Amino acid sequence: MSIESTPDPPYTAVIFTSIRTDVDNGYAAIAEAMDELAAEQPGYLGVESARENIGITVSYWESPEAARAWKRVSEHSLAQKRGRDEWYREYRVRIATVERDYGLP
Repeated sequence: MSIESTPDPPYTAVIFTSIRTDVDNGYAAIAEAMDELAAEQPGYLGVESARENIGITVSYWESPEAARAWKRVSEHSLAQKRGRDEWYREYRVRIATVERDYGLP
């Protein structure tokens, strides 16, 4: 587990916050496959994720256009549909422009 190293701002963050249903039905395998597929997309910078009662996944992209292109990847669209139909009781997606980025090395 590590914190992603991102370039100097600005860049785009896609923040996905969710509450799961009790249905698993392949969730972990699909989530891992989506992480791997996202990493192959143009403009991908990294991802950070945590889950307790509420899950939060933040993916980082070079631009809003790169983030929108990821949303349209067919395998990702299918996973999103399964999420709506099976895995998530509630979710929210927020898109933000990172203007500052600092912390401990």
